[in-house]
Amino acid sequence: MNITHKHVEDIFEYDGSQINPSWAFQEFGIYGSSIVTWIGPVNITPDNLKDFADVGLEIKSNNMVNFICEFFDQQPTNMRIAYLRQRLLVMIFREILTEKGVKTTREGDDIFVDGRKLSISIASVSLSSAKIHFALNLEDKGTPGDVDTIGLYDIDDGNVFNENNLKDLIFDVVNRFIDEIETIEKDISKTKVLL
Repeated sequence: MNITHKHVEDIFEYDGSQINPSWAFQEFGIYGSSIVTWIGPVNITPDNLKDFADVGLEIKSNNMVNFICEFFDQQPTNMRIAYLRQRLLVMIFREILTEKGVKTTREGDDIFVDGRKLSISIASVSLSSAKIHFALNLEDKGTPGDVDTIGLYDIDDGNVFNENNLKDLIFDVVNRFIDEIETIEKDISKTKVLL
């Protein structure tokens, strides 16, 4: 499967509408499976909430790294595979944090550093594609008052992640994720089925 990655330099808000099918095609003309990344605030409007458990909750942050993934390789689409890919993306990011000496814990698709919430994520499917939104706080600012949060720039007072290496982090996460999906496809193609 060919996956196109586009990093958008413009800052814009994630309001939840970007999880809609074919958003990357409609906004950027990207055909097929894709990952679009950008930096910007998050403020998910109630009409765009996709997780029943989040109804009535605020999901917002002043500044986050956003990843929107869309896959067209499963027809009909498969919610289980969408969630497995979401968890794979989360685990890859945790692997990178571990390599940088940052200790984390995970609850489902949520990553915590020192007990403080670093990430948000959702996976879902439409009739034509599977979608994932994964986002990481840059700073502990503008987040809901009832959630203890942390940002990438807050970890070790900015000595691990900062504006100088943020784009490298984004591309590292995306490249590892694409490589995992592609090597799974290769493994499938060379594996003899059980009779």
